[in-house]
Amino acid sequence: MRKPHALLLSVLSLLGLLLAGTAAPAHAADNGSWSVYPVASRIAARPYFYLSADPGQTVTDKVAVANKTGRPLTFRLYAADAYNTARDGGFAVRTVKETMHGVGAWARTAKTRITVPAHKTVTVPFTLRVPEGAEPGDHPGAIVALDEHVDPGSGRVALGVQRAVGARVYLRVDGPTLPALSVEHVHIGHHQPLVPGLGDSTATITYTLRNTGNVTLHPKVDLRARGLFGRTLLDRDLTRVPSELLPGQHVTLTESWHGAPQLNRAALTLTASAPGTRQSASASFLALPWLVAALVFATGVVTGALLVRARRDRARRSAPVRPSRRAAPTPSRPRSSPSARP
Repeated sequence: MRKPHALLLSVLSLLGLLLAGTAAPAHAADNGSWSVYPVASRIAARPYFYLSADPGQTVTDKVAVANKTGRPLTFRLYAADAYNTARDGGFAVRTVKETMHGVGAWARTAKTRITVPAHKTVTVPFTLRVPEGAEPGDHPGAIVALDEHVDPGSGRVALGVQRAVGARVYLRVDGPTLPALSVEHVHIGHHQPLVPGLGDSTATITYTLRNTGNVTLHPKVDLRARGLFGRTLLDRDLTRVPSELLPGQHVTLTESWHGAPQLNRAALTLTASAPGTRQSASASFLALPWLVAALVFATGVVTGALLVRARRDRARRSAPVRPSRRAAPTPSRPRSSPSARP
C-alpha cells in the first residue's frame, strides 16, 4: 500500500546536479528536457558564467532557460553555492533549502518562478552584489532552474523525484590569491594470499585531498612505492582525481594497487600538485603472508623459550656452593665420682 507521504529526492545535489553540458548552446547544462546557460555575449557563446568583481561591487548578467519538451514547464530559479561531492569530488550545488554563503547569498534573479512554453527559451536577468567584506579568491556557484513538479514514481513505496539543471558561475573576487593543497589521512589496507605466490595481492590506498587555499585547483596526484634497498615497485599518475577542487573543499579518494608485493616492505609517497602548490604524504606497510608470519612467530616463541631455559641453566651452574653446616656436638654431662665412704 502506498504511503501518504512520498519520499522526496532532489536530484539537485544528492544525485548530482547536471552542470556538464551536452547540447547547444555550447556546453549548456542539459538533462534532455531543458537546458540552462549564459546568454551569449557580443563576442561568442559562453560555456559558463565567468565573473570578476571587487568587494562591494555589483555585476549583472542574464541566464537563459530552454524548454525542449512539447508542454510548458514551470521552474523555480535561484542562485546556489557549489561544492565537491564526497563520493568522487564532482561539481555539485546546494539545494534551495540550504544556507548559502557565497554566490547563493549574493545573486538574485529578476524572477524566482518562470513558465517556459514548449520548445521556447526564456531569458532572465540576475544581479550579483559582492559584499564589502567578501574574501578574495574564487566563489563558485550556479544559477539553477528547479522543476517544482514532483514525479510520483511507482511501486510499494512512493518515490518522488525533483529534477534541476544549473549553469555554473565562476566568480573571482579581486584581491590576494593563494593556491594551497594538502594530502592527509593516508591509510593502506593490504590483502594477500596465505602462501606467497598462490593468489593475487592487492593494496588499497585511501587518502584525503584538501584545497586549503582560496582559488579553484586542478590537481594531479602521483603515487610512488619503493621496496627494500630503494627498488621502485610502483610509479603511477592517478586518474580518479577531481578535475577541479573548489576552495575550502576536500574529497576522500581510494586507489587500488593490484600486484602489490607479497614479501617485502613498501614505502608509499603520494604527491599532489597544482600550479603554485605541491604537497606530499607518505605511509608504508610490511607485506608478510600469514603463514610466514606464523612460522616466524612460532620460531621466535621457541627460540625465546630455549634462551630462557639456557639462561636459567647457566645461572644454576654458576651459583656458589655453600658448605653445609654440621650440627654442634651435644656437651656430655660430667660423671660424678662416687663419694668416698668412711
